[in-house]
Amino acid sequence: MPPDVAHPETPPPTPTPNAQSSPVHWPFLTRDVAALPAAIKRRYEDFEVDELPLYEPCGEGEHVYVHFEKAGLATMRAVNDLARALGLPRHAIGVAGLKDARAVARQTVSIERVDPDRVRALDIPRIRILSVTRHRNKLRIGHLRGNRFRIKLRETDLDRVVDVRRVMDTLAQRGVPNYFGSQRFGGRGDTWQIGQALLDDDFETAVELIAGRPGPSDTGAVLRARQLFGQGRYDDAARAWPYGFREPQRVCRVMAKTHGNARRAILSLERRMLEFYVSAWQSWLFNEVLSERVDELDRVANGDLAFKHDNGAVFRVESAEIEQPRADRFEISATGPLFGHRMTRPGGNADHIEQGVIQRHGRATDDLPRTGLFRCNGGRRALRFRPEEPLVDVGGDDAGPFIELQFTLPAGCYATSVLREICKDRMEEGLLEEE
Repeated sequence: MPPDVAHPETPPPTPTPNAQSSPVHWPFLTRDVAALPAAIKRRYEDFEVDELPLYEPCGEGEHVYVHFEKAGLATMRAVNDLARALGLPRHAIGVAGLKDARAVARQTVSIERVDPDRVRALDIPRIRILSVTRHRNKLRIGHLRGNRFRIKLRETDLDRVVDVRRVMDTLAQRGVPNYFGSQRFGGRGDTWQIGQALLDDDFETAVELIAGRPGPSDTGAVLRARQLFGQGRYDDAARAWPYGFREPQRVCRVMAKTHGNARRAILSLERRMLEFYVSAWQSWLFNEVLSERVDELDRVANGDLAFKHDNGAVFRVESAEIEQPRADRFEISATGPLFGHRMTRPGGNADHIEQGVIQRHGRATDDLPRTGLFRCNGGRRALRFRPEEPLVDVGGDDAGPFIELQFTLPAGCYATSVLREICKDRMEEGLLEEE
C-alpha cells in the first residue's frame, strides 16, 4: 500500500445494524483525515449528474432514444410522467440507470413505437428534452459506461480544500470503499430488513416494515399512514399515503381487502420490487464484509476472488505476491459476496469473513432460494472502485461559497461513497427551501 497513507492502530468500529434507531456509519478508509462538515443538495443544481452511455444510438430502429434533463425528480417519477404524457404504459420505457431526485440529471431513456416528433413537443414540468434519435434495442439497467458528477459542498470551511484534495488523492490511489449507498436501503434504511423477512417467509414483518412501524424519520402524512396501518385501519392508511408511495398503498389496499392477509399483500407487489428487497439484503451483507476488510481493500490475499477492471472477469488468486502489483496498478481488486447459489466462495481468510457474516444473519449460502420470487442468484462485487478525472476547486455563486468536486465513476458506483470519505458523519443533505 502507499507508504504515505496513515492507518490508525485501532480496529474499525462495528456497524450498527438497527436501521430504525440510528444511521449506520460503515468504517471509513480515510479515518486519518478529520471529517469536513458540509451540506449537499441545498439546490438541485448543487448535484449534477451526466450519464455516460455504453453505446451511441445508430439512428434507426423502433426504439426512440430520448436524452433529457430532469430536476427534482427521481428517474422512475420522470418515467411515469413521460409515459402519462405519451399515453403509454410505464414498461414501454427503458432506462439505463436510476438517478437521485434532488439533483439535476441528464440521462437517456428508450421508448417503444412512438413518433419522435411527439416526444420533441413534450412540455412536462421539471423535464427538458435535449435530443431525440432512434436505435434498435430497448435500454436496460446497466446499459451505461458510468456517470460524471459535479457536486458543490456548501456551509463548509474553504480553507480545508487541502484536506479534500488529500482525501481525493488517497481514493484515486487506493480506491473508494464500494459500499452500497443509502439509496439501496431506502429513506428509513430498512429495505434490507424487508428482504430478510421475505427470505424467512415472515410476511407479517415485511408488510409492517413497508407500511407500518413508524420510525424516527417518519413525519407528516407518512407518519400518519404508518400509524393507521398499525391500528389495523388499512383503508384509511391507503388513503393517507402521499402520492408516489406505490408499494405501501398497494399493501394497505390488499390488507384491507383480504382482512389482513400479509402473504397476499406481499405477493401483490411487482416482481421487481420483491427482487429489490432481496437485493437490498444481499447488499447489506456485502457492506458488512467490506467493513471488515476496508483497511486493506487495495490488497489481495491467497484465496481471494479478484475482479479484473478491464473486462469484469473474476479469478482466484493463487499467489498474492504475484498478483499484488496488478492490484497496485488498479488492474484488479479483491471482491466481496452477493450471497446466492451462483456465487463462488473464496478461500482463506476471505471465506472465513464471509461465512461469519452470513451466519450472523442465521443463514448459510447453500440454503438460499434458487427459484421463485425470492431467489438469490448471487455473484461477486469488487471491494473498491476508482474515481476518474477528479477535480477539486473553490468557488461561489449567488447562494454563497462552496467547494466543488468533479469526478467520473463506473456504472453502479455511488457518488455518496466518495462524499462520505470527505465529510464522514458530518454531511447534511436537503434543500434550503422545497422547490
